[in-house]
Amino acid sequence: MPRPHPTAGRPPQADIIITCPFPARRTVAALCLALATVVSAADAPEKTNPIEPMRQTILEWAKVRTETVRLEESWQQEQELMHSALVALQEQVTRLETDKKNLEASTAGERDTLADLAARNAAVESGLNNAGIRLQKVAEQLVALRPSLPPRLSAALELPYRSLGNSELGTTDRMRLVTTVLNRCAQFGRVISDGEEILTLDGETEGRMREVIYWGISHGYALDRAAARAYWGHPGPRGWTWEYDPALAPAVAQLIAIHRDKADPRNVAIPVQIGAAASN
Repeated sequence: MPRPHPTAGRPPQADIIITCPFPARRTVAALCLALATVVSAADAPEKTNPIEPMRQTILEWAKVRTETVRLEESWQQEQELMHSALVALQEQVTRLETDKKNLEASTAGERDTLADLAARNAAVESGLNNAGIRLQKVAEQLVALRPSLPPRLSAALELPYRSLGNSELGTTDRMRLVTTVLNRCAQFGRVISDGEEILTLDGETEGRMREVIYWGISHGYALDRAAARAYWGHPGPRGWTWEYDPALAPAVAQLIAIHRDKADPRNVAIPVQIGAAASN
């Protein structure tokens, strides 16, 4: 009597096919073979199969290994792409370096010109700084000279002198003011001028109107006709000084009349100061 087939009476089992996504790898092939053996053994009719946990572990490992292989292949592709990008960037860097060298060669003349201009600008700036320092000293000397100027000239230069006292004044403005003061002094020193001024003399508490004639910026003569008193002025150690001379009134009156064309020209003896001494 023929013996029944061992699988007779059991529901048909689907064949489990293990597809290795990475052929030619011996380790994976061996694991697939082991998995097939475990699956065949799992078809036994025992209710509790001790091989099932191993089977699950192998399946999980196969999944992990499959994902690992996929990631390795993806990384390989990305690495190739990154290598291609790196090569392109290196070529671009080389091209830019070449362009830089060409640009430096083509602009060498301009850069030399700029360097020369920078050196000239530095020299000019240094010269301007030195000129500003010297100009500041000249301005200080002019301010110190003001008390020795004739009162009429000093009053006329009030605004320029006040501006020269500004410590924040620029070099250009200081030069303009210094030039103004020097020009006015030079102009005043070339002429003989007369007029009326309010002067405070002889310890007076209030000034009085007097006729004054200036001989340049070195001498001046004041006449008080009502009091028949005359004074002669000159720069002194403490600035402009008026000195009373009791015998000077007729000479000063004659000098003023000649200058105003009210008298014929003639020699008039008046005191002058040469250095520290005074003479007639």
